[in-house]
Amino acid sequence: MKHGARESSLVAEILRVLRTLPGVVVRKRHGSAWGIAGDPDLYGSINGRHFEIEVKRPGANGPTPLQQTRLHQWAASGALVGVATSVEEALRIVGAEGRDE
Repeated sequence: MKHGARESSLVAEILRVLRTLPGVVVRKRHGSAWGIAGDPDLYGSINGRHFEIEVKRPGANGPTPLQQTRLHQWAASGALVGVATSVEEALRIVGAEGRDE
């Protein structure tokens, strides 16, 4: 992904690749009045293991303190968590590195 490209494009690409993997269910979390502030962008499971991924554009600031807190909360419950600035990082977070097309 090019520097300066939109985060939404990266989210769409990560979703596309994760959805091709066997045993994966993944969803985009849309912000709304009913959502929890700071929750990561993507959530799902891979072979029964829950994951939460915060997506950031390459070169952008990292997660906010609230986003970091939410990731720590999910990790403490046993979820796979991380911040992805690329498809490869997202695959690493869910333990599927080397499995993108």
